Amino acid sequence: MAFTPKERILKQLAGEEIDRTPCYSGMGNVTVAGLEQLGYKFAMVHSDAEMMANLAATSYKLYGYECAVVPFDFCVEAEALGCVMNAYENVEHLLYPTIKEKSIDNDEEMDTFPIPEDLANAGRIPLVVEAIKRLKGELGDEVPIGTYLIAPFTLGGQIADLDKLLKYAFKKQDLINAMLDRLADVLIRVAKIYQDAGADYITVREMGSGTDLLSPRLWKSLIQPHLIKIHAALNEMGFPNILHICGETNMIIKGMNECSANAISVELKNDVAKTREDIGPEPLIFGNIDAYKLFCVDPVEEVDKAVITALEQGVDAIWPGCDIWPEAKAENVKAHVDATKKYGAEKWFRKQ
Repeated sequence: MAFTPKERILKQLAGEEIDRTPCYSGMGNVTVAGLEQLGYKFAMVHSDAEMMANLAATSYKLYGYECAVVPFDFCVEAEALGCVMNAYENVEHLLYPTIKEKSIDNDEEMDTFPIPEDLANAGRIPLVVEAIKRLKGELGDEVPIGTYLIAPFTLGGQIADLDKLLKYAFKKQDLINAMLDRLADVLIRVAKIYQDAGADYITVREMGSGTDLLSPRLWKSLIQPHLIKIHAALNEMGFPNILHICGETNMIIKGMNECSANAISVELKNDVAKTREDIGPEPLIFGNIDAYKLFCVDPVEEVDKAVITALEQGVDAIWPGCDIWPEAKAENVKAHVDATKKYGAEKWFRKQ
């Protein structure tokens, strides 16, 4: 029995058997081809719910990509907490927004920073909510509507000085843990807002916490407790969730699995075959497609090989290791969807 993309993905995240490997993402996956079709400039879509929803829908409409995900940038939560975003509206080439003014200026504010009482109306959160609702109305019967959160440590580096955050991670860990705990509470509230708007699944992106940057011991004491708290809350809500960490993650993969997300997302630096040895066949592992090289640089003939390799190593979803760079070649994006449909049907799925 063939499922719709929505049925396939939500059944998989619920631990049920499905017909084939899905091909989707919980991160940004829009392309310049979508922008050109709509006549949009990338810098403008971050502040307009209709444009955001229309652009998010193009990856499914153009390539058959099995999701629609908003937002596209990493600044939403930081803005809600008082930061100022630079969308680069006056820059001709494509750039992702960044934070230009942080909301925490001194050490005393790290664990006492103000949190808006009405988060649902803070910053651009209402805009993302409106985009989710628009996508739900247009595509919600066919594909799952996804969203994501920037997790506590990565978010901490958005609202406060990152160098100081890293320094205090060693010297003032109690202070940083208190800060991250408050941020975890904020993120749980934001997740509930997105779920109520109609999002079908959510990715928790603790991007800057791989072992390229933090030791496994520090990760265990500083990062894991807050991820456990967030995923426990998401599971209590019944909100399907994925944990994503960039970079080298083999040394912390057991700890990631202990966070009790419905699935774990890994990128190219993760040895998925070793991950399978370490945590066994049951946990859902999504990845580890090269989000830039495979789509922007490699000839289309390389796409089938990459998909087959990921499947052979043991992934449960063909899923990019980070946001797909918007300048991805349309033929490569389409080819990796087609390859997943062709080769993913041969994979045997297990019940969790």
